[in-house]
Amino acid sequence: MAWANKEEAKRSSLRTLRQLFDPRKITLRDVLTRYIEDVSARKISRETEQYRVAKLLRAPVCDLTLYELSPNALAQYRNNRLLEAKPSTVCRELHIIKQAINIAKYEWGYDIEENPAEFVKYPKIRNARSRRVSEYEIELVVDALNEIERDDIIAVFLFAIQTAMRRGEILTLQWHHVDLKRRTAHLPMTKNGFARTVPLTNAALDILRSRSSKKGSVFGVTSDALKMCWRRIMLKTGIEGLHFHDLRHEAISRFFELGLSMPEVALISGHRDPRMLFRYTHLVPHQLAEKLGSM
Repeated sequence: MAWANKEEAKRSSLRTLRQLFDPRKITLRDVLTRYIEDVSARKISRETEQYRVAKLLRAPVCDLTLYELSPNALAQYRNNRLLEAKPSTVCRELHIIKQAINIAKYEWGYDIEENPAEFVKYPKIRNARSRRVSEYEIELVVDALNEIERDDIIAVFLFAIQTAMRRGEILTLQWHHVDLKRRTAHLPMTKNGFARTVPLTNAALDILRSRSSKKGSVFGVTSDALKMCWRRIMLKTGIEGLHFHDLRHEAISRFFELGLSMPEVALISGHRDPRMLFRYTHLVPHQLAEKLGSM
């Protein structure tokens, strides 16, 4: 009798769980809301992703239950979204939906047979940038920053060109991760989730040695301060189409022009996929011609 009661209690518990995770009662909005709280909150890029999901939650497709959600519904969302957003933005949003549903299925125990987002074709991205930064533009930026006495932003700006480090990696760099003798800067956490140690050029070392403080944050600049100052300087100098992230493109291209190999540049930049590294690399043809001519 006790065994029968125990088995009945187990079956009752399973029925309750199935009801709790019934796809006919759970909307995509429910899944994405939990995703923000349980998954995004633990990411380095949580602010960016939480902002993206918050916008996504306003879409009518989020009112559909997981039972109603279909590849067709998501494809319709994709098509409508492409009328107002870039393909890269839509790809990121579709990826979040797919990831959230997979986590709901495999980790949260939601009773989902198939993930409809797996069958939706992503839009093609044709916005790869090829922006190089000229020496003249570098002089303009440095001169403009000198006029407003922002030596700290100058250091960040020039350090980006010398290291190919991302904005967030530079701004969060701590002195206890810098080894001036070994000429390295260690990044314990990066955008792709892998730590890396960046070898430093002579110019990068000079920038670090010029910093007055040798404790805590190396540059002492916040992300908001850099964004505001960057917009101001771009307006002041009249430079068009230059994003801070383009400095990473510039640095990687310069490393290749110096003759570094693909593995060597990947060690510096942190790229784990050669195809992605090629997207960031834009060599100047006449410089390559000169190099060939000297062989």
